[in-house]
Amino acid sequence: MRLATGLLAAVLVLVGMAQSHAVVRIADDRGGRIGTYVDKYQGLRTSGEAVIIDGLCASACTIVLGAIPHDKICVTSHAMLGFHAAWDFGANGRAITNPEATQMLYSMYPSPVKRWIAARGGLTPHMIFLRGKELQALYKPCYLDAQASATKTAVEIQPAAIKTPARAQASATRTPAPR
Repeated sequence: MRLATGLLAAVLVLVGMAQSHAVVRIADDRGGRIGTYVDKYQGLRTSGEAVIIDGLCASACTIVLGAIPHDKICVTSHAMLGFHAAWDFGANGRAITNPEATQMLYSMYPSPVKRWIAARGGLTPHMIFLRGKELQALYKPCYLDAQASATKTAVEIQPAAIKTPARAQASATRTPAPR
């Protein structure tokens, strides 16, 4: 009986350890609707999973920086963050900057990222990229090979089902893909 109890306890400890080391890998994410990413990252934050940025994370994808605790994010040498102003479709179908959504997006970023953006002229219709040594000065490096066995893609995370009026408005706001 003691042996069975000990084995059961060991299995439960190992299962708990495996779950606490789960990570989400972000790569080649060009962004999309702000509200979709806010919902997705709220679910990710609740799960407690860590995030590996291992490639392009642009536009609304960068909301991850404000939604996930800093100590749960790491970047590889391939990581590249792309920032720009939020936009909507105008009456003639052309993209126009949305100042309110841009301010909301900017407010989500941590202070060091805001300073980096401000030093480059702020969020404008033109994409600016944070990568390399500048990015690794802001976020801890991660070594993808050591964590690859526990990795799943960010696409697998489902947005929260509940939408507040603010999220519904944010969902209508799009951010363009980098050119």
